[in-house]
Amino acid sequence: MKTFYLAAIFGLCMMPKAFAAQPATFTLDCADAAKEGGHTLAGTRYEEGKQDFGFDLVASPQVSRGACHSDAPFFVSVAEPDGDYRVTVKLGGPVAAATTVKAEARRLMVQQIATRPGKTAKRVFVVNVRTPEIGPDEKVRLKPREIGNLDWDHKLTLEFIGQHPSVRSIEVVPEHDPTVYIAGDSTVVDQDQEPWAAWGQILPAFFNDKIAIANEAESGETIASFVGERRFDKIFTTIGPGDFLLMQFAHNDQKPGRGFVSIPDYRDLLRRYINLSRARGAHPILITSMNRRTFTPEGKIEPTLGDYPQAMRDVARELNAPLIDLNAMSRTLFEAMGPEGTLKAFVHYPANTFPNQPAALADNTHFNSYGALELTKCIVQSMRDQHLPLAKYLLHGIPNFDPAHPDPPGIWSVPPDPFWSAQTPYER
Repeated sequence: MKTFYLAAIFGLCMMPKAFAAQPATFTLDCADAAKEGGHTLAGTRYEEGKQDFGFDLVASPQVSRGACHSDAPFFVSVAEPDGDYRVTVKLGGPVAAATTVKAEARRLMVQQIATRPGKTAKRVFVVNVRTPEIGPDEKVRLKPREIGNLDWDHKLTLEFIGQHPSVRSIEVVPEHDPTVYIAGDSTVVDQDQEPWAAWGQILPAFFNDKIAIANEAESGETIASFVGERRFDKIFTTIGPGDFLLMQFAHNDQKPGRGFVSIPDYRDLLRRYINLSRARGAHPILITSMNRRTFTPEGKIEPTLGDYPQAMRDVARELNAPLIDLNAMSRTLFEAMGPEGTLKAFVHYPANTFPNQPAALADNTHFNSYGALELTKCIVQSMRDQHLPLAKYLLHGIPNFDPAHPDPPGIWSVPPDPFWSAQTPYER
């Protein structure tokens, strides 16, 4: 586990060691009886303060023939404090299955692993867990929508979803890995309900088991509110040598009103957190915000983010910081898709697509899982093209991606989650 620090904007002090609960190792089997050194999931339900592992949130699956399996999504939670955890899952069951695994608030870890009846497929990945606490009497200032969110509770939660999702065993082990911290807004956050998605929650599926993704983005954030709500403070409690800090802001910073961040202040705050992360031995990476779905009559993207993308480019050049120009790449991507094609990437759905959805959804800022995937591929390709240090942790064999030639929508199918919302993610 990383040493736990309390970070203020201008100074640091050591935290008492007794503040954080101790991380634990869990070995969970889908068997009628527990094996030596482990626990059986049969008949268990997670209950905070009483039962520190078990099925959670929805109905429990069947436990039979050495597997937990169901025709519906199911969840398993274990009690864990802040930190990174190496998770090993052995997927498969008594019938043919295609299992997708997500962690915390719909963070994609493993996509559609097919197993034949009686066969097993092993996958290993790292999950970051965080809680609102910064110090003994200090917390991140969460929005009402974040209270009880799976990204901010005191447990590690795994979701098994797909065509007859099945798992045989789960091992959770505390781990010390390099960590990618992500600071951003609703286009980055782990969107916790269908049909919303953002690139930060798709990114983990592209990385190996030697690194953790800590997506600390939140809807409605500006770079200034990320300071004021102590979200940067939370990141700087643990960020250290060999870690990475990805920053993408602009969508809310540019909006007039109470939350407006001027271009000079925007630049200054970018400089501050580039320098602070470097002082810790971490690697900052700036990401310009993607465009909105705003087309001219000629089918070209009409920029709506003002001078903020250029301001970020200028700061990156000034401080010699790596820059992923998602703003430019998304323009190429969206123009290649066209006004009609982008409807498949953004949250545009006719009425009654989802249960209890009487009105159509038409959002030109936020994405579904296909749109989030295409943006993630842009980011990953830029990492590789620039030979950024982070690229060495990418999975082998990822195909090259050209934003001018987007994937067809049918290439990407993430099984739907059991929770959905028609409410637009919070914006300032």
